[in-house]
Amino acid sequence: MRHLDAFADGLITAHQNGQGFFPKGLAPKTPAEAYYVQDRVVAALGPVAGFKTARKPGQATIMAPILDRFAFATGASVPIGDSMGLELEIGWQIIAPLPEASAGDLDAKLRHCVRPVPVIELVDCRLRGPVAQDPVAKLADFQINKGVIIGRPLDDWDGRDFGAVKGRMVAGDQTLLDGPAEVPGGSALTTLGVFLAEIGARGGGLDVGQVVITGSLHPLTYVALPCEVLGRIDGLGTVAVTLSGHQRE
Repeated sequence: MRHLDAFADGLITAHQNGQGFFPKGLAPKTPAEAYYVQDRVVAALGPVAGFKTARKPGQATIMAPILDRFAFATGASVPIGDSMGLELEIGWQIIAPLPEASAGDLDAKLRHCVRPVPVIELVDCRLRGPVAQDPVAKLADFQINKGVIIGRPLDDWDGRDFGAVKGRMVAGDQTLLDGPAEVPGGSALTTLGVFLAEIGARGGGLDVGQVVITGSLHPLTYVALPCEVLGRIDGLGTVAVTLSGHQRE
């Protein structure tokens, strides 16, 4: 798939300088080609802080790495750029080596290896031009992940799954979520198990300390002005970020 190296190199530069990339050559056309590009970018810019995934009926599982350089603790200040997409999600922080995906009673075993954590995903497409609307190209572009804001893990977690939840997400004076919501696929723990079965060694594989996010609890929303963003998932906790008008030091 070396014909996609120029596309990957353009994305690598876009990650580094924060500017858009206008592809002039061949773009990925299949998920396998998209994952080839992902792997090339990770090899150049890793390590990886975690992965984003989500399950939707009738669609393949989404898998994309999150670069460590764009993972921040709750309360961080991040430059907004021209705009920033926001999603409130349930994440899983890996606290112990994970079981084999083929293990019996996988969900029960996973409960000993992870802790739930509230996460704000930052979203921004690095691609420019018509290709920016292509689903496969967006998959190659880390499913347009810009970064994550990671809240505090629920250390006294009782092992319960998250499916239907209640939460609130505000960005400045804009309310993105206020009330009931559902995890894509209906089960955050099942989403993690499916992801574990499919990820393999891609992006270096899953490791202790990483976070897996499981899909947005509300429609992706873009904001264009600096503001304070606060998310809350009942029974899990809060997570916050300041979208600033200045570059982070």
